[in-house]
Amino acid sequence: MSDGFRLGVFLTIVRPEEKQILQAAEARGITVERLDDERMTFDLERPELPVDVILNRSVSHSRGLYAMRFFAHYGIPTVNTADVIERAGDKVLGSLRLREAGIPTPRTIVALTPEAALIALDQIGYPAVLKPPIGSWGRLMARVHSREEAEQIIEHKVALASPQHSVFYVQEYVPKPDRDLRVFVIGRTVVGAMYRHSSDWRTNAARGAESEAFDPPESVRTLAIRAAEAMGGGILAVDLMEAPSGLVVHEVNPTPEFKSLQAATGLDIADRILDYAAEVARR
Repeated sequence: MSDGFRLGVFLTIVRPEEKQILQAAEARGITVERLDDERMTFDLERPELPVDVILNRSVSHSRGLYAMRFFAHYGIPTVNTADVIERAGDKVLGSLRLREAGIPTPRTIVALTPEAALIALDQIGYPAVLKPPIGSWGRLMARVHSREEAEQIIEHKVALASPQHSVFYVQEYVPKPDRDLRVFVIGRTVVGAMYRHSSDWRTNAARGAESEAFDPPESVRTLAIRAAEAMGGGILAVDLMEAPSGLVVHEVNPTPEFKSLQAATGLDIADRILDYAAEVARR
């Protein structure tokens, strides 16, 4: 039986997650329009698009952000919205929203010049973590242990001459167990959670972290939902660390992968995503 809505999937490539979404949509009789983010163009006038809702699965933050702006301009609802992608996809904006919502996060200082970045690192104290404001999978992050090391890394960032590296996001290094927590939130519901174990200080599944199913207590569920709502809600993965002072939220992912979570928990995440897309289409 058909769910009665037409789904546009804005994507770069068909990864395991997109394959599962497409297969689940086919099983439910949902009409799917694949929208290639490398080939699609955007007119200021609304084109003929046979869709009721757009699901963003682009691996590019900028493509997803601008595309969702255009789809909203056309009057087509999106999952997630451009505002959510902008807030959660930019660590600076995300940190501001988390702090405004009173959600515990690692101490963070943002600097706009290399000289100010070194001041920020002195204020944070070593070791500290340098992150690009936009990025995922733990790429281009650096844990720095001294001012000399920091100067070398900052020099390399400046040499790249990229806008992404002209803003310095400096965060305290959190001494935590060899794991972090990922909580997958859809709407106001926690649909699944896992520990990500790694001997590396970056506990990203994309970097080989091992996933373990985790049944979060109510306190963790509440914190994750609050963090998701601070971004504007939708389909979000909230990442938390066990700091000495308690749980802190260090990142919220607006276009999360879920292959590892699904494998660890046995949950059908793709089907839950389609449920939410259908809900948004019918609002």
